[in-house]
Amino acid sequence: MNRLFDKRRRFLQMGAAGLGYFLAGGLSRQAHAAEDAAFFSLARIGPLQPPDHNGIMLPAGFKSRVVARSGERPVVNSSYRWHASPDGGACFATADGGWIYVSNSEENSGQGGVGALRFNAMGEAVDAYPILQNTSRNCAGGATPWGTWLSCEEFDRGQVYECDPLGNEQAVVRPALGTFEHEAVAIDLANNCAYLTEDVRDGGLYRFVSENGLPDLSAGRLEIASVVSKSGVNTIVWLEVADPLAARDATRHQVQGAAAFNGGEGIALHENKLFFVTKGDNRVWCYDTIDQSIEVIYDAAISNNPILTGVDNVVISPAGDVLVAEDGGDMQIVILTPESEPIRPTPLLQILGQDESEICGPAFDPSYQRLYFSSQNGLTGDGTAGITYEISRNTA
Repeated sequence: MNRLFDKRRRFLQMGAAGLGYFLAGGLSRQAHAAEDAAFFSLARIGPLQPPDHNGIMLPAGFKSRVVARSGERPVVNSSYRWHASPDGGACFATADGGWIYVSNSEENSGQGGVGALRFNAMGEAVDAYPILQNTSRNCAGGATPWGTWLSCEEFDRGQVYECDPLGNEQAVVRPALGTFEHEAVAIDLANNCAYLTEDVRDGGLYRFVSENGLPDLSAGRLEIASVVSKSGVNTIVWLEVADPLAARDATRHQVQGAAAFNGGEGIALHENKLFFVTKGDNRVWCYDTIDQSIEVIYDAAISNNPILTGVDNVVISPAGDVLVAEDGGDMQIVILTPESEPIRPTPLLQILGQDESEICGPAFDPSYQRLYFSSQNGLTGDGTAGITYEISRNTA
């Protein structure tokens, strides 16, 4: 087995709590097991309050802080200057009780990559460093259950790179996951596969099935979704892409009958339900990996409360609450609770005064006491002015 994977299993693991614990200030399961249901409910989220000193509107009882700015050193004893155009990100637990927030850089012409910001158990930033360099337009991606970060390049010859959040191992390109305008990826261990989105008007929804079993991403079968409708139910049929490297034809054009998804963006898996968004039509989709059905669970064009537009990065709490960050729109992170009928979009936060930007990389720390995200272009509308924030419960 690749040393990268074995080492990550020992030192890193993704957190497993819920959005309710974030709302309640990181309550432990052991201490509050009887209150789980109440804290998993989103009913306790109140209206957004006036903007704080960082220009962020939050529910009562929350606070924000800036943890990094593009071009500046987030940690005094580190030489790493936070990258321009921060985009997709995720958090990883470390063996010392701290965590690492990794963040893509969506810069062109080999100026992109991934940066990492390490925190100790007290939540103090103690180190910053690059984990991928000399790549282009690293947009979103996805965390793996074995503790690596998959960084996706968003251009027509884009690749996926598997990165070590600790920075000890060199990143590895994964061409078997296809050559196309990648956006995001979600791992499905139960079905030995990864799902990928493509950010073009007629983009595909892809499934990579590992040949040797996950966590091996070096070889396998790349498939693209075809949608079949029967008795009012839309179902996905997966069709093999003959040439994942797209030496002659684009992957999305190789298979007759492949479904077109208008600007695929964020994607995440929760309990056999795969949620992903398409920015071109402001929709949120849900694919059931068991019965293969697919449906639109939110459509801004027909919603009774269309506050969510410019749908982009996605993160899901283990309770199943889907958090969608906006690229433009009202610069909000909006919560969707798929189990509610009808689905009621609820704003979790909103950034004011940064209308030329987008919210990127939402990710909870392993204890679910903090939420990280970036404003890609900051106050000036320029990627060199990106700002990365932390939101937490105000316990003062």
